[in-house]
Amino acid sequence: MKRRIASHYALIDERLERNIIVDVDNDGTISHIHRSENIDREASVEFYPGILIPGMVNAHCHLELSYLRGAIAEGGGYATFASEIGRVRGGFSNEERLRAASIADAMMWEEGVEAVADIANDDLVMPIKERSRIQYKTMFEFFGLNNHDTAPLENLASQYKDASATPHSTYSVQDREFKAICSKYRELLSLHFLESENEALLYENRGSLHDWYQRMGWACDFLEYGSPARRVSECVPSEGHILLVHNTCATASDVTSIEHMLKGHTTWVLCPESNRYISNLCPPVGLLEQMRVSIAIGTDSLASARRLSMVDNMRLLGNVPLERLLSYATINGAKALGIEATKGSIEIGKRPGLVIIEGVDFATMTLTDESRSYRLL
Repeated sequence: MKRRIASHYALIDERLERNIIVDVDNDGTISHIHRSENIDREASVEFYPGILIPGMVNAHCHLELSYLRGAIAEGGGYATFASEIGRVRGGFSNEERLRAASIADAMMWEEGVEAVADIANDDLVMPIKERSRIQYKTMFEFFGLNNHDTAPLENLASQYKDASATPHSTYSVQDREFKAICSKYRELLSLHFLESENEALLYENRGSLHDWYQRMGWACDFLEYGSPARRVSECVPSEGHILLVHNTCATASDVTSIEHMLKGHTTWVLCPESNRYISNLCPPVGLLEQMRVSIAIGTDSLASARRLSMVDNMRLLGNVPLERLLSYATINGAKALGIEATKGSIEIGKRPGLVIIEGVDFATMTLTDESRSYRLL
C-alpha cells in the first residue's frame, strides 16, 4: 500500500522545506513529492513531528570493534587509545564480537542509517553485513611498517561484494605498499588523516610518534614527502575518490594542496564524538566550511564512542546551519560512496529510506540534547 508521509519540515534539494508530502510506493520508491498548504486536509497523510530526511550515510565506521564499547577509558589521548586497543581486543570471544556487531548494526538501521563505509581488519562480521538491510561498503585496511605483503588483504577483499582494500593512514604504511593499494583500489579509498599533530611532526623527524618508532627500530621510507598532505596529493590517483577521516589537525594549507591535486575528488569525514572521546580535540568544521569542500559524517567505532549516532555527531559540530549538517549526513556521504543515484536524497525514483529527526528546536533550527532519529521505512 502506498504511503503518504509529511512532517514539519522535509530536506528537499539540500534545503529544509515546509508543507511537503512525500508519496512512497510499496517497495520504498518515492513516486511523488508535492507541497500542500493544508496537509491536515489531505487524504491518508501520515504526519510525524520533526524533520523528514532520507536515510543517512555513515561515512566512517568500524563495526567489528563494537565489542569494545566501554572497554577503553575516555580522554587518554590517541597514543594511549591505540595501545589500549592492542591490549584489550584479545580478551573477547568470537561470539561476543559477533553479538556486539549484530546489535550495533540493528541500532544503526533503526536510527536511520542507510549505508556505511566500514573499515575492517578481518572478515568475522562480514556475514552480519551481508544479511543487513544497511548497504555496507567494506574496506579492509592495510597497515604495519614491517608489513610488505598486500596479497593476503587483497585476497580477502576479493571474496566479498562491495569490498576493497585501503591503507590505514599516512604514517603506518611504507611507500611501495601505500602506492600499490592506492593504485589498485582507486575507485574508493579511506585514510585516517591528521588525527594527531604527531602525524605531521613525524614527517619533520620529531614528536612522540617519531620517538616511538625510533625506540622500536622502525624506519619510515616516506618522510621525504615532507608532510602527510603532500603524500596524499602525490600518491592518491586523482580520478578516484578518497575519504579523509578525522582531520582534527588539518590546516588550510593541507586542505588546499589536496583539493588542488585531487581535483575535488575528496570527502572530509568528521567524527566529532570519537575525537572528543579519545583526545578532546574538535574537527576543523569551520575551516572546511569556509573552504567549501565536501564534508560527510562518520561515527567511528564503539571503542571510541558511546553510541553510533549520526545525530549525536551532527550536534557536536556546533554552529553549522542545520541544512548543511543534514546534507553532510545524507547526500554528501552518498556521493562519496558513489550511491547517490539511489540514496542520499528525497527524489522521485529513488529508494533512500525515510527518517524522522525529532526533538529539534524549530525557533533556532538547531538540534538539542533531546534530538534523536528513527526510521519510518
